[in-house]
Amino acid sequence: MSSIHLSDISKAYGTQVALSNISLEIRDGELMVLVGPSGCGKSTLLRSIAGLEDVTAGDILIDEQRVNDLAPHRRNVAMVFQSYALYPNLTVFENIAFPLRATRTPRHEVNQRVDEVAYSLGLTDYLKRRPRELSGGQRQRVAIARAIIRSPQAFLMDEPLSNLDAKLRVRMRAEIMRLQRTLQTTTVFVTHDQVEAMTMGDRITVLNGGQIQQVGTPYEIYHRPANTFVASFVGAPPMNLATCTLRYGSQFGRTHIEWHPGQLVVPRELGLELQDGLPDGRDLVVGIRPEDLRLCDESEAMIQGVVDLVEYLGSETLVTVLQGEQEWVVKLAGKQVIAVNQPIALTAAFENIYLFDAVSQQLAGTLAQFQRIPETVGGLK
Repeated sequence: MSSIHLSDISKAYGTQVALSNISLEIRDGELMVLVGPSGCGKSTLLRSIAGLEDVTAGDILIDEQRVNDLAPHRRNVAMVFQSYALYPNLTVFENIAFPLRATRTPRHEVNQRVDEVAYSLGLTDYLKRRPRELSGGQRQRVAIARAIIRSPQAFLMDEPLSNLDAKLRVRMRAEIMRLQRTLQTTTVFVTHDQVEAMTMGDRITVLNGGQIQQVGTPYEIYHRPANTFVASFVGAPPMNLATCTLRYGSQFGRTHIEWHPGQLVVPRELGLELQDGLPDGRDLVVGIRPEDLRLCDESEAMIQGVVDLVEYLGSETLVTVLQGEQEWVVKLAGKQVIAVNQPIALTAAFENIYLFDAVSQQLAGTLAQFQRIPETVGGLK
């Protein structure tokens, strides 16, 4: 097992920058997922670790050894590709055994290790078949078996499940996770699927435009997004975001916080204040995840709008609400009887209302973090 350390990695193709100052520590034995939209640089970064791409600047260290100048076969990493990359004229046994035969491993040892790896991946009954006689999931397991048999310092997986149907992807995802946990081999897994990233990764690195947006556990990425890109990319449906200006005021004997445009009003008892970190008139982006919005009475509403679309998905119902030109998606449990064009009132807890700076797009905090309750005297306000 080995850690992988990337220090200020950059990669350019002429004037086109694919990676810019990437620094990342992949811990010994962890499953790190690189996720982001197409063209964000995640596959380029993986191929750079493998030695299939030469970096323009920076250092790559595997097990504390600088490997920039080492050929791919000398880095002792195993790569699993999206296309499986199996030899069509060889049997499953021969495909799995190929890395060992290339290093002239004794025949008896080859036979023993192929049998062990094939058994662990449920391939024993397919060893005499050729790739064309296998399903997509079976071929992917053969590709993984060929990587495992080398006992590499790290596994590098470049969207290995992209060619599989939805049901098989879920099963293979679980198999890879169990296998990685058993072998405890450092693994870097590339995907564009944020659900795959959330379910598989010990930690996740979110990339966009060749730069790291955030590194953290699935919980941290989801509940503490570093910026609006992470907030909108991770989550299904994505976080609702509304650009607005913070205004203070009072209404009907109650203080409230009002965002314009959009008229998102937060009613609170008289005397509730906010810290100086949110001055009146500051431009913000307000973010609320669909599952954190809930139905309420009009008197408690933060958002009032009209139902534009209702999508019943079995275990949940997605409701799209229009508030002027602002669209809010709400995720409700089970089947909800809601009609299109009906008025609707929504609210959310302070800790579930995210505030991002409108210029930098970076997270300022949740509304609860800026909340300041006045001191009380004798237990009374």
